[in-house]
Amino acid sequence: MVAVSSWGRLGSFEHKVLTLFDQHQVVQQLKSNRKGIAHGMGRSYGDVCLNPNGVLWKTTGLDHFISLDENTGRLSCEAGVLLRDIQRLVMPRGWILPVTPGTQLVTVGGAIANDVHGKNHHVLGSFGDHVQRIRLVRTDGTTIECGPGLLPDWFSSTVGGLGLTGVITEAEIQLRRVAGLWLDTETMPYANLDEFFHLADDSEAGWEHTVSWIDCISGDGRGIFMRGNQINAGSRSVPKNRKLTVPFVPPISLVNRLSLRPFNVAYFNLKKWQAGRSLAHYEPFFYPLDNLLEWNRMYGPKGFFQYQSVVPRTVGRDAVQAMLGEIVRSGEGSFLAVLKTFGNRQPVGMMSFPQPGVTLALDFPNKGVRTLKLFERLDAIVREAGGRIYLAKDARMPRDLFEAGYPRLAEFLQYRDRGISSAMSRRLIGY
Repeated sequence: MVAVSSWGRLGSFEHKVLTLFDQHQVVQQLKSNRKGIAHGMGRSYGDVCLNPNGVLWKTTGLDHFISLDENTGRLSCEAGVLLRDIQRLVMPRGWILPVTPGTQLVTVGGAIANDVHGKNHHVLGSFGDHVQRIRLVRTDGTTIECGPGLLPDWFSSTVGGLGLTGVITEAEIQLRRVAGLWLDTETMPYANLDEFFHLADDSEAGWEHTVSWIDCISGDGRGIFMRGNQINAGSRSVPKNRKLTVPFVPPISLVNRLSLRPFNVAYFNLKKWQAGRSLAHYEPFFYPLDNLLEWNRMYGPKGFFQYQSVVPRTVGRDAVQAMLGEIVRSGEGSFLAVLKTFGNRQPVGMMSFPQPGVTLALDFPNKGVRTLKLFERLDAIVREAGGRIYLAKDARMPRDLFEAGYPRLAEFLQYRDRGISSAMSRRLIGY
C-alpha cells in the first residue's frame, strides 16, 4: 500500500487527507498533490498543520523503526513514529530521548518541524539539538539529506521550519543514557515572581528538569515550582496507567469565571500541602495531560486558544507581571498556565521558538472578540519586550509581530518549498 486518500474534517475545515505509507513513493505523491502540508498527530494548537480545502500529507503511516545501535544510542526511524513508542522501546535498554514536549503523542517529523522543547532546555536545548540527520522530500521530486555537518543551512531551515521546506520522511536521533524510569522530584510553592526566578536560577546547576504552574488570576504571581532528576530507583513497580477521558463536548466551556478561581485556589493549596521530595515515574512527570484524553473537549464547542510567548530574561519579570496584570483586568484566565525559563543558548533552527529568556504558556476558552482583544494587549507587551510567539500554538498572531519575533525569516524563505502551503503560511507569509 502506498497511500490512502480521503476527505475529512479537521477542526472546522475540510481537507483532502492523503495518508503516506511507503517513503519510497512519497516523491510521486507530493508531485501529483501539490500545495499540501505534512500532518502528523495534529497536536499543534494552531494552524501550522492545517490546510483548509487543501491537501494534508498524513505521515502517521510512515511508522517504522529502521535501526537502533544500543552501544552508541543512535536511532533511525521514519517520521511518523511516535515519541511514545521510541521511549517505550529505548528506555528499558538504558536510553532516552534527550528532549520531549508535554505530550509524547507526537510524531518525530512534527517534533523536528516545530523544534519542540521540554522541561530541560537549560541543560539540553530543544529537540533539534539531538537530530543528526534528516531525509527531506521536496515537491519538485528532489530528496535532500541534511544534518548539522551535512548541508547545515538546509538542516537549520528544516528544524523548526513548520514543514515548509519539504516533507520529512526519515530522521536519525542521538539518544542519551538514562539512569532509570524514575525521577527524584521536589515540589515547592512560591508566593510571587521574585521567588519564582530565585528558584529557577537556584535549580539550573543541580536539576535537569524544571517547570512551574502559575496562578494567573491571583494577581500576585504565586505558583508551584517543580524540579526533577532521573535516577536509578531499583526494581520498583510501574504505576498502573489509569487514563481518563472527557467523554463529550459540553454545551458551554467548563473553564469559566465560576470554575477558574476555586480550581486555582484548590490546586495551589493541594500542591502546597504535598510540597517536598518524592519519586515520580517518567510518564506522569513528563506528560501529565496524556492521562486525560480528549481534554480539549472541556472548553466546549468553541474550543480554546493557547498563548505562549518567550521574552528576554533582562525584561522577563516585568513583562510577565504586565501580562498577568492584563489577564486579571480582563476577567479571563487559565488553569493550564506554565511558567519556565529557557537556557542561555541559541536555537538550531532559523525559525525555532526557544531563545534565552522566560516563557509563559496559557490556555483561554474562545470567547471571540473578547479573547482576541486580550491577545492584542498581550501582543503589545511581547512586542515591546523583544519577544516572540510560539508558532506551533498560534492561530491569530499579526504578521508584524511574527516578522519582528523571527528575524531570520528572510534567510529561511530561501529554502521554502513553493509547492507547500498551510493556513499558517498563507496567514503570516502570504502563500
